[in-house]
Amino acid sequence: MKRNRVVVTGIGVLAPNGNGLEAFWKSIVAGESGIGLITRFDTTGFKSRIAGEVKNFDPLDYIEPELKPKRMARQTQLAYAATMMALTDARLDPNNLELPSPTPVVIGVSSSAIDVLERAFEAVRENGPNRASPTATAHMIPQAAANIVADRIGMCADATTVSSACPSGLDAVAQAAAMIRGGEAQIAVAGGADVPVTPLALSMFIASGLSSCRNGEPERASRPFDLYRDSGVISEGAGVVILEDMERAEARNAPIYLEITSYGKHRDQDPEKPGSGLEDSMRIALANGGVRTTDIDHISAYGPGHPVLDATEVQAIKNVFGSQAYSIPVTSIKGVTGNAMAAAGPFQLAACALTIRDQMIAPTANYEVPDPLCDLDFVVSRPRKAKVSRALINVRGLGGSASTMVVNRVALNE
Repeated sequence: MKRNRVVVTGIGVLAPNGNGLEAFWKSIVAGESGIGLITRFDTTGFKSRIAGEVKNFDPLDYIEPELKPKRMARQTQLAYAATMMALTDARLDPNNLELPSPTPVVIGVSSSAIDVLERAFEAVRENGPNRASPTATAHMIPQAAANIVADRIGMCADATTVSSACPSGLDAVAQAAAMIRGGEAQIAVAGGADVPVTPLALSMFIASGLSSCRNGEPERASRPFDLYRDSGVISEGAGVVILEDMERAEARNAPIYLEITSYGKHRDQDPEKPGSGLEDSMRIALANGGVRTTDIDHISAYGPGHPVLDATEVQAIKNVFGSQAYSIPVTSIKGVTGNAMAAAGPFQLAACALTIRDQMIAPTANYEVPDPLCDLDFVVSRPRKAKVSRALINVRGLGGSASTMVVNRVALNE
C-alpha cells in the first residue's frame, strides 16, 4: 500500500515569547524569555506569581466580529488565530479556501476552558443559579476550538479534539499526519492550544509543585536541566500547522518546512519510573520510521525545568541512544516559552522546522550550572550552527503519557 509523505507547509504560533513565527524564533535563538509576572489577575497570596502570557493579543485582529470572539474561551481564540496564521503561511487564502473534502481539523487541548468555567461559576455564586451565561456550555467544552476552526474552514472540514495532557498537541499533529499518510486526506489543520493561566489552574499547579516560585526573577525561572531548577513555569499559547501530502504541496509550489517521518507514544509502565514511557515512545518512533539512533542530528527535549522530570528524560535518552547520546545536541525551548501544555509540542515542532531551515540549534535558555545527572551535549549560552537533517521531539505529560516524533529535512529523501 502506498504511504504518502507528509510535510508541514504552514505554521502559526502565538506564544509568550512572540506572536508569529519569526518573532517566536528570534526570541528562542536569542534566549530571551517570555516569562513574567502574571498580569491577567491579582496574584496576591499566591506562592508562585509568574507565568508565560501571550502578549499584545486582540482576538478581533484575527476573528470576525460576528463570531463574538469575546465570548470564546481564550484557548479557542488563540487556536483560531494560529490557524489563520498557518493558512496564510502555507499560501492559502483564509478568505478563499478551496480545500478537498475531508479536511481534518485536529486540535489538542489538555483540559476544558478553565477561564470560561471560572467566569460561569463566579456568575452563579454572585447572582444565583439562574444567571449562568447561556453560551458558556458551548465555549467551555474541549471540542470548542476544533469546532470553531472547522466552521471557519467550511463544509469540507471534520473536527476532532485530542486530549492526552501535554502531548495533546503533538498527538493531534500525529493523528492528522496518519490520515494523510494513509490516503484518507490530502491536507489537514492540526496543533494544540492551552490557557492554564487562571487563578484556579495556577493554584492547582502550585499545590502539585509544578510552578516555580522564583518570583523575583521570572525571566530566569524556567531553567531546563540547570542544577538549580526548582520547577517548571506554566504558560499559554497555541501552535497550529498545515500538513499536506507532499505531492500536493509540490504541485501547488507550497513552502515545505519539513517532513514528518514517524511517531511513537507510550505510557509509563510504573508510577515509580516516570521516564519509562518516554523511553518506549522514542524506541517506537525510531522503529516506525526505520531510523537508527545514529541518524538523529538533534533532540528537542521536553525539558520542563522540573528537578525529577528533566533528570529522568536524560536517563531515558541514554537508555535509548547508548554512547551515541553524548554526541547529539540537545536543547529545551521551555526556558523561553514556559510549558504551554498542549501547545508545547507544536512549539517544539515549529522550532525544529526553523532549526532545519536555518541549520542552527537554539540554546537552552537559563542553563548556567551543570547538573551531574543531566550530562548530555546541551546547547547553551548561544545558538550553534550544525548540520541538522533529522530531529527527534519529546513531549511528556501528567499521568505518564509520552510522545515522540521524528522529523526530517525533505531533501534528505529526494
